[in-house]
Amino acid sequence: MKYLHTMVRVTDLDASLEFYCSQLGLEEIRRIDVESGRFTLIFLAAPGDESAQVELTYNWDPEPYASGRNFGHLAYAVDDIYATCQRLMDAGVSINRPPRDGHMAFVRSPDQISIELLQKGDPLPEQEPWRSMPNTGEW
Repeated sequence: MKYLHTMVRVTDLDASLEFYCSQLGLEEIRRIDVESGRFTLIFLAAPGDESAQVELTYNWDPEPYASGRNFGHLAYAVDDIYATCQRLMDAGVSINRPPRDGHMAFVRSPDQISIELLQKGDPLPEQEPWRSMPNTGEW
C-alpha cells in the first residue's frame, strides 16, 4: 500500500491556490477539469516531493461545506518554523497556534482546513514574539 493524496474540497479556487501555493509554498503538479461532472481537481505537492500530495477539489456549482475542523488537518515539515510563520503572517494569514515551543504551529486555509507546521529535526530555541503569543481562534 502507498499513500497517494489527501482531498480537500474548496469553495474559492483562486483564494485556495493563493494560500496553498503563494503563501504556503506548495506547487501545482497537475490539473484536471471534468466538464461532465462540473468539477476541477488540482494536485499540489511540496517542492521536490511529489510523494505526498493534496488534491483540491473545486465543484463548479456552489454548495456549502461543513467546517474544516471535522476533517482534521494536513501536516508539513518546514525548514524554519519561525520564518514560515512570519512569511504567512506577512501575507495576512492568522497563526492560530503560534510556534511557542519552536516545534509546532497551526494555521487555517481559506476554507478553514487546519494546517499543522512542524519544525524539521529538533525544535528551534524559543524566541519572541512567538514564545508569548496567544492562540487565536480554533486550530
